[in-house]
Amino acid sequence: MINILRGARQKLARLRPVRVPDAPARAFRDLWPGDAARGARLLRGEFETAGTARPLRIGLAGAEGWDAPSGSVTWRAAAHGFAWMRDLRALGTDAARLHARALTADWLARGAEEAVADAPEVMGSRLSAWLGHWDFFAATAEDQFRRAVMTRMAQDARDLSNALPAEAEHRGALAALKGAMAAAIALEEDAYLQRAARFLPAEIERQFHPDGGHVERSPAMQLVALQDLIEIRNLMHGAGVEPPPHLAALLDRAAPALRLFRHGDGGLALFNGTRDESSALIDLVLTQGQARGRAPLDLPESGFQRLQAGRTLIIADTGAPPTGRTAAGADGGLPAGADRFAHAGTLAFEMSVGRDRLVVNCGAAPAAEEAWRDALRATAAHSTLILSDTNSAELRPEGLGRRPEQVETARHESAGAQWLEASHDGWRRAFGAVHRRRLYLAESGDDLRGEDMIEVGGDGVVPSFTLRFHLHPGVVASLLQDESAALLRLPSGIGWKLRAKSARVALEESVYIGGEPRRSSQVVLVADEGEASVQWAITRVSMAGPGEG
Repeated sequence: MINILRGARQKLARLRPVRVPDAPARAFRDLWPGDAARGARLLRGEFETAGTARPLRIGLAGAEGWDAPSGSVTWRAAAHGFAWMRDLRALGTDAARLHARALTADWLARGAEEAVADAPEVMGSRLSAWLGHWDFFAATAEDQFRRAVMTRMAQDARDLSNALPAEAEHRGALAALKGAMAAAIALEEDAYLQRAARFLPAEIERQFHPDGGHVERSPAMQLVALQDLIEIRNLMHGAGVEPPPHLAALLDRAAPALRLFRHGDGGLALFNGTRDESSALIDLVLTQGQARGRAPLDLPESGFQRLQAGRTLIIADTGAPPTGRTAAGADGGLPAGADRFAHAGTLAFEMSVGRDRLVVNCGAAPAAEEAWRDALRATAAHSTLILSDTNSAELRPEGLGRRPEQVETARHESAGAQWLEASHDGWRRAFGAVHRRRLYLAESGDDLRGEDMIEVGGDGVVPSFTLRFHLHPGVVASLLQDESAALLRLPSGIGWKLRAKSARVALEESVYIGGEPRRSSQVVLVADEGEASVQWAITRVSMAGPGEG
């Protein structure tokens, strides 16, 4: 009902006159590279975001893409947000330029009245995209087209300024604020700019933990929120407005925090809605953010740990899931809580050796339909323990329901060796159980030891549980005949062995959705009946044959 009333107010507001300049007063340039392959798909009438591709065709070519039946709300929010402009720009052709105009005209004719288009984060994204690509798609267009875009831009800027601060508790509120500031500067609306600048310090304080980690606890959101901060800083400098000291201080924390999530190949660990990101983009963001210093070893408030010895790297999720709401609370059906993309992967870890990833999580499909999206959010899609085939957090369309509330972590180091002790109570309500995980990484980096325990109160019976170690598709796995261990060969030829005590070792199929879906394997440790603890180890071994490590 709130969304319906807000939409009605916005439609009425657009009947009121608004000042519409002939062109933006300031020229902007989108900082980030596009993907030419995605741009080519757009030319063919298909829009891909976060691994989900669906038709996006103008009226004369089938008229698909803007309305609710076209795809999930996340997919449609991305379509209405126009960040895909950078993918068409990456093609650098006249055909791409003309298609950008055609899609924009089609949106003005058919998509502009969709509810999701009026969500503050979507308006903010669209304003940023239009202004950042004005020279590409609009500057040389016909007067009627430019006037239509400028009119909608002025209306959106007014609506967005009035909507601040945005209700969303996640990165979307930062996108809304950034778009409002860009539009205020481009339209020379000082009142809008002053309003946005007034809300900026509180918003960036709300968006990030003291350790610099973003509240969504997602490496992907850490990256895009850092991009937002950089753009806001540049906007204010370009307009001759002094950014608040909060912004520079936050950049000094948020940029190094992003480094904690990077594997040896330069990409990000796959937690909470994250997919493979271009290492070149990450490098560019860190450069633009003027990041100094090495990756921190831990983010205590955000709840992530980084163990590194020799060429081996462990990145572990040791924090409570982000906060959420019991119902979707934003315009257009968009979730409002910081747990909108959260996974049930508490205490999961990933492991890489040099540039080779070994143990991973399955990835994410946040823009897919609910069944596929939630299959990748499930505990079983992560390299951690799963108790009685029950997720450690309840998956809901708007985020999480039941979830771990107490997640405790202790870290120790001695003579180069490092170990973690962590626990969570996500199964306390259902089974009266607590999961405890210990990880030990030897000084050489060639020996990772682990122990996973289930604690139940009183005389409770320990439910059945399994441990899953999802392997990167580049890893070749084979099971020993006696099912006591699995041999793992990295693309470099280096061999590792995963063995366990008090559990049967099995090898099963898995899937890796870092980018395009790829088949992979997983090592599964099935705890012996009645056992409350499983000890395991991943150690480097010599393997005969070419490329022996």
